[in-house]
Amino acid sequence: MTAPTLDEIDRIARLSNPILRNLQITQCYYEISQSVAGFTGDSANWCTFATWASKQAGQTIRQEDLIRTFEERFYLSDKISAALEGIASNLRRIGARLHTEVPRKAMLRAINPGAAFARAGDAVARGNKKVFEEIGREFARFLEFFGEQTHFEPDKTARFCAGLRAGEPPEGQRLLSQAFTSYCEARFQNGQEKAELMLLANLSAGFHEQIRLQPEIVQALNAAIDNAAELKRNLMTVLLPDLYVRAREKVLRGQMTYVNAAFARLIEEVNSLIRQVITDHLMTLHLAGAEVLRLGRDLQGAFPPELAEIRNPKLREMLERIDITLNSLVESGAKDWADFTDRMHFIADFFRVYQERQQLFEAPFTTEQVALLKRGAKPDGRL
Repeated sequence: MTAPTLDEIDRIARLSNPILRNLQITQCYYEISQSVAGFTGDSANWCTFATWASKQAGQTIRQEDLIRTFEERFYLSDKISAALEGIASNLRRIGARLHTEVPRKAMLRAINPGAAFARAGDAVARGNKKVFEEIGREFARFLEFFGEQTHFEPDKTARFCAGLRAGEPPEGQRLLSQAFTSYCEARFQNGQEKAELMLLANLSAGFHEQIRLQPEIVQALNAAIDNAAELKRNLMTVLLPDLYVRAREKVLRGQMTYVNAAFARLIEEVNSLIRQVITDHLMTLHLAGAEVLRLGRDLQGAFPPELAEIRNPKLREMLERIDITLNSLVESGAKDWADFTDRMHFIADFFRVYQERQQLFEAPFTTEQVALLKRGAKPDGRL
């Protein structure tokens, strides 16, 4: 498999359609991952993990299952039912004549949760693009720069890293420099030394990535109803039939003080449910072989033998910094995906547990789907 070129990275990053761009980013990460594996060996590299993370991001970008999941929980929520009844009760108290039975579907249309999910998808799409056009591009440059290397050359590695920005992330790229230096060193090592250098490289790139993604992750998780006044108007139109337009206008003009608290409660409950649905979506990772990880749960399994006891001092220092339950999978599940420390704790254990699992190198799409993607078309079927 030929490694993607810098021109190919730039072409994909320029695509304006976020859905097609994400699909091509995912496939490109897979191709880079395969090429890097040909360079460093069988351990998963950062692009191997990025393939599956990007594929998962695509589900949020396409808003797959978000609205369906929200609807299911909306209909079953006692808190939302109580909030809606509170609004109706307050309206009746001031003399408004309501529909005897207002369909929940009409309520759902008035609330319009799809707008919040669209904002979440947009934030994820921006993060997907941001990381790809920075880190994905550096991996393509790395493969081009070191393609003919036959032994570790510190001077050549230093020349490559000179093309990276000095300093700490989000603007500096010191951690990427550490990542690519470790990949170069790992290429000519074996056994535990190689595995530890690969993990150091993967975590360094992952640490940089997550700092860069922090704003977009927070924005995605905090997507919510952004126009309370419009929501009130929409719901009032549903609750009060056209026959009583004057009553509705009277309520909207001068009597909203009686129902504002009830509307505020409803908005709070709806936004809470929206965040729950988005959080569940972002904290689910589908891997090769139909394996599904719930990122809020502790990881299962064990560290591979090569990574059970860490000897590399730089790796040990990094793990001590980000893994608050070092050498244990207890409490590895992330409680709040917007919390950087919580998220990195999970990622550190995830990379360590899964680095040597060869199923991660499986293709994310079928041959037919890839052929369509290469022609610039969105494939059919499960993506």
